[in-house]
Amino acid sequence: MRPRPTLEPDLLPAPPCSDDLTDYDYRLLIVYLRLLDAEADGADWADVARIVLRLDPVCEPREARAIHAAHLARARWMRDHGHNKLLTDAQNEMRPRGG
Repeated sequence: MRPRPTLEPDLLPAPPCSDDLTDYDYRLLIVYLRLLDAEADGADWADVARIVLRLDPVCEPREARAIHAAHLARARWMRDHGHNKLLTDAQNEMRPRGG
C-alpha cells in the first residue's frame, strides 16, 4: 500500500530521481499540485517556498530556492509523465483479487 498524501511532508533537499513513482512522490502529491497551481498563477517562488514548502526564503534563500526548484521540477515530471503511473496503480488497486 502506498503512503497517503500529506500537506506537511518531511522534505528532502530534492525528490528522489526515478522514472517510477516513489513513496516520496505519493506523500507529496498535494504539494506537487499546489506548486503547479502556484506556478500557473505566477506566484513568487519565495512566497510559494514559505507557504507550500514551509521554508524560510529570507534566512536561507539559496536552500529555499534550490528545494523549491527541485520539487517544482518533479511536480512538472508528475504532470507530464508520472500521472500515467498513478492511473495504472489506481486501476490495479480497484481490480478484484483472487480468481
